[in-house]
Amino acid sequence: MKKLLTIGLIALLPIATTAIARDSVAPHKIEQALNNPQSRGLDKSITLYFGNKKHSKPQKVFGEFQAKKKTNAFNKTDEEACQIAFLSALISLQDRARKMGGNAVVDIKSIYNRKEFVSDTEYECGAGAFVAGSTLMGTVVKLGD
Repeated sequence: MKKLLTIGLIALLPIATTAIARDSVAPHKIEQALNNPQSRGLDKSITLYFGNKKHSKPQKVFGEFQAKKKTNAFNKTDEEACQIAFLSALISLQDRARKMGGNAVVDIKSIYNRKEFVSDTEYECGAGAFVAGSTLMGTVVKLGD
């Protein structure tokens, strides 16, 4: 009986390992994330410009910064978990802008495994069985009124 149980567990090991190691990378809609109730944490006084979206010429450029955020994905859809990670990364970029005296973050793009994903309407997020993550890069600036 012990031998049969051991053989059964060994047979299931590849299936369990595959489920745990899942790493799905996919684009998600920025607008949907911004409509998530958790977006209330965003600072309305610091404007966000995604991808190549046009903005006025900066009065001052503070630099390009990265925000890498992960969240618990257990018992959440990839979309839900990715929205939380994405919004957390945006809040982090806004915090940086506030501390430096900026009023906008421009040219925001996603980065996953050192590959850039630039879009005005989508961001990229990686989701696994237990964790989802979003890494954003943006330039903190002071735009004129």
